Amino acid sequence: MGGINTLEPELPQDVAVLQGMIRELLATHQAQQRQIDQLTHRLDLLLKRVYGPRADQLDPRQQLLFTAPPADTPLPLPSPPEPEVTTTTVKQNGHGRRKLPENLKRETEVIDVPESVKQAIGGTWQQIGEEISEKLDYTPSSLFVRRIVRPKYVVRFPDTQQPDELKIAELPPEALPKSKAAPGLVADVVVSKLVDHLPLYRQQQRYTRQGFAISRSTLCGWLAEAAQVLTPLWRLHQAHVLAADIVHTDDTPVPVQDPDRKHCRTGRLWAYVSRHGTVFDTTPDRSRAGPLNFLDGFRGYLQCDAYAGYDELFRRSQGTVIEVGCWAHARRKFVEAEKTSPRAAHEAVARIKQLYAIEHEAKESAAAERLSLRQEQSVPLLSSLQVWLDEIALTALPKSPLGEAVTYARNQWTALNVYVTDGRLAIDNNLAERAVKPFAIGRKNWLFFGSDDGGRRLAQLASFTATCQQFGVNPWTWLKETLTLLPITPANQLATLLPVPPQFQSPAEN
Repeated sequence: MGGINTLEPELPQDVAVLQGMIRELLATHQAQQRQIDQLTHRLDLLLKRVYGPRADQLDPRQQLLFTAPPADTPLPLPSPPEPEVTTTTVKQNGHGRRKLPENLKRETEVIDVPESVKQAIGGTWQQIGEEISEKLDYTPSSLFVRRIVRPKYVVRFPDTQQPDELKIAELPPEALPKSKAAPGLVADVVVSKLVDHLPLYRQQQRYTRQGFAISRSTLCGWLAEAAQVLTPLWRLHQAHVLAADIVHTDDTPVPVQDPDRKHCRTGRLWAYVSRHGTVFDTTPDRSRAGPLNFLDGFRGYLQCDAYAGYDELFRRSQGTVIEVGCWAHARRKFVEAEKTSPRAAHEAVARIKQLYAIEHEAKESAAAERLSLRQEQSVPLLSSLQVWLDEIALTALPKSPLGEAVTYARNQWTALNVYVTDGRLAIDNNLAERAVKPFAIGRKNWLFFGSDDGGRRLAQLASFTATCQQFGVNPWTWLKETLTLLPITPANQLATLLPVPPQFQSPAEN
């Protein structure tokens, strides 16, 4: 039986051959070490995504975000509370439509027949009763029942043979006529979910504590109906946002439950931000068809990341849509390279920091002054940075973090330089990135969209709450007033309902 030494390969005796083998082994070792460094870097990034501030882990115990019923199905009425959360005992009538609890405060609004109508009809008006309808309403931190009282009259004409008539004031048009929820309550559900990132099951718990248990399916139905009635206003809002000649766009992944799969698939939420407001869109995937369709007809500057899906848009536009790059995105890649190439990465970050220092100095300046400062100070820095990037590209390994950062900056160089040609442009796309950030935060609570339709409806509602925040408008107040005014607003005056300054209510304003 041979010893262990018999398993070792025989080494040649020739020194030159041995030196060649050593060189090959060293080259192999260096290549493997580079691969280890690359994989370690990728692992660090993945761990940061999983366990860092952007963690997005699904918990099967959580409920769906927005499993809304189809638009053509009747919306559910409030369901009876489950036994363990029942706070009031109400006798059920007929098919489960229950009375609103007596323990809630009532606010009474009397809608009477106008005096002018009474005088025009003439006769003696004697009240013979009242027609009372009730809706569950909401003011911040409390539920109450809004009671609407409409006196009923019998009109008699004693001096004529004219028969008696029954008169009662008509109810004003309502945005949600089939719902037990008044505009204030619907506005609270929307704002709680999209601004406060409160899932429906937690809203349900809160309303139960306030005296009335509302099922999650009912809350979901209210959200769906609100999105449906606001759709015409959302389409108008989309046109107004894209009427500006500078638009920022970004996207973020969103898990979407797929009925044909056991696990969620990844959909996409897109943000489009201009000085006219913010509008969101959703797509089943990240194909270029999403932004191509949404931005159809847009003309102007489009500030975005280097997503290849935009390239077809720029090509088709024949120069009418100009790509503006994002220096925050470029800087981020060098920050990620600091661990493996600290010296070069630090220098790149320092050079980019100089560009941002100029922007900070010009922050309060008019566009013309900002443009002049950029031409005087930023352009020379960019020229120097370009030369430095070309030099680093000669030695940086293409697949290393530094190599990828350099390649990104050089490939995007034209787009990254556009901002110095117009004082109105921003140095980065942080405006759009901030718009999608709340969805990253909200995802930790609501976890995923229940369907593509549910995601689309949520995006439409979020377009309004985000625009409210953009212009300092209270989203709850705006939603409550808009849901009240929408049924009585002519189609040609819908723009007056948008939560934007008056000068942005016309698409002609850029």
